[in-house]
Amino acid sequence: MYEDQVLLCRRAIEPRYGKWTLPAGFLENGESISQGALRETLEEANARVEIDTLYTIFSLPHISQVYVFYKARLLDLDFFSGIESLETKLFAEADIPWSELSFAAITQTLEHFFSDQRQGVFITREATIDPRPNTA
Repeated sequence: MYEDQVLLCRRAIEPRYGKWTLPAGFLENGESISQGALRETLEEANARVEIDTLYTIFSLPHISQVYVFYKARLLDLDFFSGIESLETKLFAEADIPWSELSFAAITQTLEHFFSDQRQGVFITREATIDPRPNTA
């Protein structure tokens, strides 16, 4: 984040080529979650950030994955698209391309962020995203 804006990247890879996302990706072997977050932000947006706190955690049992997002501050405005991004840009809430976001976890994280920003209190959240129909 920078002031009241968030940094988004337009994906240059599948899935969801051309859609907007927060900088994110898979961990490397031997890497902590926070190290991976810093590396992915640098790779996708050439952005240097300082991690503030763990922010959202999503379980995706249908694909056996867990998504973890941190709240972090941009250290400077010298960012630009990495190899996996078509474009990088800061967005205020009113300018977020909501219909062009890549994944439900991104949408939910941004909704929480702007709601928390209005209230002046940021809390860590955990949720499950499972699009499979309930068969119970």
